[in-house]
Parts: sequence; structure tokens; C-alpha cells
Amino acid sequence: MNEKRKIRVLMAKPGLDGHDQGAKVLTLGLRDEGMETIYTGIRQSPEKIVQAAIQEDVDVLGLSCLSGAHKYLFPKIVELLREKGVEDVLLIGGGIIPPEDIPFLKEKGISEIFGPGTAISEIADYIRKSVARKWGAE
Repeated sequence: MNEKRKIRVLMAKPGLDGHDQGAKVLTLGLRDEGMETIYTGIRQSPEKIVQAAIQEDVDVLGLSCLSGAHKYLFPKIVELLREKGVEDVLLIGGGIIPPEDIPFLKEKGISEIFGPGTAISEIADYIRKSVARKWGAE
């Protein structure tokens, strides 16, 4: 793994959901875990999120949704990334995601879903392992 470069994570809140405490906590927690984190703020369009991910050259894109629109917004972001030729960004999601929706989201390109109460260290470990595989392949 490239030890000189920090893992870059973009945290985003797609859609009209205005509750971002979890995204803010995770942004700071991943920073404490040694990652470079960027938070886009609330009420971001899928297009703006994709633009920010490309502009910031991130390794990880974390999506948080509490509004119930995850089955539309998350796949839309995956679709836009693919349209732009971005295939190497790890996509993770969180928020209030019903367990029955998780297989659908994974099928659409979200690598993992982390629900409320997941330890930041667990998310950080998942990111590190996933990004290490990506960097090892370069």
C-alpha cells in the first residue's frame, strides 16, 4: 500500500435530506483514523457529488441518506460516475437503509452499507482493506 499518500474520502448527502449529524461524525472520525476527508454539505445533487468526487480525485465516496431516496440517488451517482469513466472509486453508503434494500444497492454498485451505530473503526478498516487492494493492483 502507498503509505505516503493518505486515503481521500468524500462524504456526501444526496437529495433533500437535511439531517447530516452522522455524515459529520463520520467525516471527523475518518479524519481521526488518518484519512483525508471532505464533506460536501447537505442537499447535494448527484451531478454535484460526482463532479466533486472527480475534482477531488478521491479514493472513496461515502453517501448518506436518511430520506428513503437511497434506491434512486445511490444508483444515479454510480451511473453518473460510470458515464464519466470513473471506475476506481470505492462507493459506500449509510443512513437509514432497510436491510431488504441492501442487496439491490450492492447490485447497483455500492460496495457496502453501514447502518446507524456502526463503529467508525469498522468503517475505517473496511476502507483501508478495500483501498489497499486497489492500490496493490496499480
